Amino acid sequence: MEAAIDRIMQTYDLLLNRTAAASDEARAKVTEYVAKLVEAGEKDPHRLTVCGLTYLRQLDGSNDPVKGGYTGL
Repeated sequence: MEAAIDRIMQTYDLLLNRTAAASDEARAKVTEYVAKLVEAGEKDPHRLTVCGLTYLRQLDGSNDPVKGGYTGL
């Protein structure tokens, strides 16, 4: 689980330039989320990494097409 969290944070830090406090907050949130996934039975570190990155991107809104400038036109 720790390897997946480390990979998530390394990748996420490449995507966004954030403060150390914001990075620590994101790590705490994703650690809790990944722990729930492991508790539910997910053991594949690659899948945990993808799920964790998706979770963080949903939290910061970067998966939202409207915030990304997509208008549908």
